Amino acid sequence: MLNDLLLPTALETRTGPHTLRRADVADLDALMALLSDDPISSARGDVAEDGDRDAYRAALDEIIADPANELLVVADAAGSVVATMQLTRIPGMARRGSTRLLVEAVRVGSALRSAGIGGAMMRWVTDDAAPALGSSLVQLTSDEARVDAHRFYERLGFVGSHRGFKYQVG
Repeated sequence: MLNDLLLPTALETRTGPHTLRRADVADLDALMALLSDDPISSARGDVAEDGDRDAYRAALDEIIADPANELLVVADAAGSVVATMQLTRIPGMARRGSTRLLVEAVRVGSALRSAGIGGAMMRWVTDDAAPALGSSLVQLTSDEARVDAHRFYERLGFVGSHRGFKYQVG
């Protein structure tokens, strides 16, 4: 499963070397800050308020405990968390039993966007993680409003082949 991924690993970016590693509880504040450092996420309620800490902690604990999920962070040379993403391995019946690797909640701190961190993260997913996990397909969803992100993913070879739907419960 995802705990078999060889982490931590080095990522080379335009701003120098960074480390991709598994997130842990000590990263909670940085993770909350990365989610809130995004206008679309913050409009959905990710505003990094102390009152939400228990909910974020419970989610982080659940992700860490689930062998089909991995929450990753990117740290700079000083050890500061500057980016994150979640991976989920999904076995499937379609495409002759293909396994998918789902990438979610990709966030790079606003001060470092366009520094090559996101590209390095996604190249690691497609070149290293997906093959290591036996995944023949890497998939992700992106909010319709994220036009810049869509161009970014297309530059990396992702194809907008499907239309996604979500249903808000409650």
